[in-house]
Amino acid sequence: MKIRTGGPQDVAAVLGMFDSAVAWLVAQGRTGQWGSEPFSGNPQRHAQVCEWAEGGGMRIAEVDGDPAGCVVVGPPHPYVDPAPEPELYVRGLVIDRRFSGHGVGEALLDWSLGEARERKVRLLRVDCYAGDDGRLIGYYERWGFTREKPISVGAWPGMVLSREVA
Repeated sequence: MKIRTGGPQDVAAVLGMFDSAVAWLVAQGRTGQWGSEPFSGNPQRHAQVCEWAEGGGMRIAEVDGDPAGCVVVGPPHPYVDPAPEPELYVRGLVIDRRFSGHGVGEALLDWSLGEARERKVRLLRVDCYAGDDGRLIGYYERWGFTREKPISVGAWPGMVLSREVA
């Protein structure tokens, strides 16, 4: 697996990753996280991914040369209170479902931890969907994150999690 800097040339691939994740969630009856419609047809989602691609914090994981996942790091989202100390925030993480089980998410989170160390910040934070059965929160907890604070973005229930960077 290779992790490289992402950019505007990756927008279509990242939208495709989100589309595959949404389709998988819909098939499980889990539409609360990202809805039921593909990201690729949504102008707001397209604009968001374009902003990430131009912001410098996007990384793409490739498996055998194919884009398999994406992480975006930077400052926290506007709906999240900043931490009381310098931090790096995981603004987005998505894995193309074709690469489920290949360790792509873990590799991207490991890259994020390394980036936080390189920037000499001691805190890595993320927010995620906190609805349904809480499986997504559990995913981050398995990778060393702890629950910090529940949040709501409109009707969307979320959880901010943090991890100290050694």
